[in-house]
Amino acid sequence: MRLFVVRHAEAAPGEPDELRPLTDAGRAAARALAARLAEEDVELVLASPLLRARETAGEIARTARAPLEVDDRLAPGATPDGIRAAVDGRGKTVVAVGHQPDCSEVVLAFTGRMERFEPAAFVEVEL
Repeated sequence: MRLFVVRHAEAAPGEPDELRPLTDAGRAAARALAARLAEEDVELVLASPLLRARETAGEIARTARAPLEVDDRLAPGATPDGIRAAVDGRGKTVVAVGHQPDCSEVVLAFTGRMERFEPAAFVEVEL
């Protein structure tokens, strides 16, 4: 399985944290990210339940014409085991949209590589 681990695009500051939307720049970055990932035959997009991740994932799902599901296992504090359980058996190419530092920790656990995730960054992992 190909897993694309994605950090959500830039979000506006504010409270409550779970309702912070993408900024205008974040929306533009999410659209560019979506155009890039649409070339990868994405079968499913999973998102953290937080608004900024759902908005980023929604752009990817629409552009890739893939179903979108919200999964609590991608919320802040996501673990490699939780991500693996969320994507296991869900297709050949899956996108998981989450948060930092979780994205870096998940990629490190799966690959042994430390990756720094700026907003709207992604890393491809083979599981």
